[in-house]
Amino acid sequence: MDKQAKSNSLFQGKEGQNYLFPFILVSSLFLMWGFAHALLDVLNAHFQDILQISKARSALVQMALYGGYFVMGIPAGLLIKKYGYKKGIIFGLLLFAAGAFLFYPATLIKTFYPFLIALFIIACGLTCLETAANPYTTVLGPAKSGARRINLAQSFNGLGWILGPLVGGLLIFSDEGDPFAALATPYIGIGIVVLIIAALFIKTPLPQISLAGTTEKSKSQSRYKDLLKHPLFIFAVVAQLLYVAAQTGIGSFFINYVIEVQPNISHLQASQILAIGGMGMFMVGRIFGSYLMKFYPPKKLLAFYAAMNVLLMVVVVMGLGMTSVICLFASYFFMSIMFPTIFAVGIDGLKENMEKGSSIIVMAVVGGAVVPMLMGYIADISSMTLGFVVPLICFAGIFVFGLSKLKN
Repeated sequence: MDKQAKSNSLFQGKEGQNYLFPFILVSSLFLMWGFAHALLDVLNAHFQDILQISKARSALVQMALYGGYFVMGIPAGLLIKKYGYKKGIIFGLLLFAAGAFLFYPATLIKTFYPFLIALFIIACGLTCLETAANPYTTVLGPAKSGARRINLAQSFNGLGWILGPLVGGLLIFSDEGDPFAALATPYIGIGIVVLIIAALFIKTPLPQISLAGTTEKSKSQSRYKDLLKHPLFIFAVVAQLLYVAAQTGIGSFFINYVIEVQPNISHLQASQILAIGGMGMFMVGRIFGSYLMKFYPPKKLLAFYAAMNVLLMVVVVMGLGMTSVICLFASYFFMSIMFPTIFAVGIDGLKENMEKGSSIIVMAVVGGAVVPMLMGYIADISSMTLGFVVPLICFAGIFVFGLSKLKN
């Protein structure tokens, strides 16, 4: 009995409630949006081939997705604050499915912009999901283990990142027929799965959890400008922008980098290296990081991981063949804990402003809309290896955040 209580303590509410099943259901969302994001890295290289566009222009794929996060960030926070986590999640899933199904007519039109519109709608749905699911996992158990719980949930996100380029690469790069038609299959599959998950959420009662120290009156009086009183939160927004910028830039041009420094490797093989090597390291890193947080403060662990990625990016920029490729996918291990840890640290102590703070941190992923274009521009005028100076600088900024002594 004691052992069972100990094993469930991570998901134990103050009044003895067991939140394990709601946690599992919410964690399925992390897998789905990880899959959707990882597919972008395959799309980026594929559009360069079938549309004969530059690396910089292909980065509009990332701009469409992360621009959607920026546009939908505040509306998602307001929606969740008014209607609750469950309705926010269901609305996000329906938007996600709608965008996925729009890929089919886009493959018939066979031009770039219909795909960008579909990705933008997917992003609006994902914004609702992330704005709701990230803070929700932090309160499905003891407050002191919130960072561990969100890292554990994000491990499922890591699984999605593995499956995205693996499945997407096989379906898209292996198809010898119409290169546009090959894009429809993975997204129609995603749309069907997302609708099934939406049905599960509709039928499953989720606990209505009040945040410690908040009342209905304090929630109604919370304002966005109140967030300016929390210096750690402000730095967390900047750190999250830098992280998403670095992670998106690396993912966007992973395939381009590999085939530049190792010309004997094909696009399909590069996508498999990304899935099994990079994303595999990403998932392992999140599971291992969640365990290490039992012994080390999240911010200190974040600082160490960021420092390691600065060193790895130095080798990547040097373009040392397979050695640099290994360092590139090893960087995913040290990126693994960054998003959930920055998120959990940033919203800790916001109380009645948690939903608003969550939506702002989610909006910070707009960094992923700009940096890939910058890296693509550098690659077009110089080399792909030099473009990786940009994520190196981003990781240096995250290192400073990890060492900061600011509090909310």
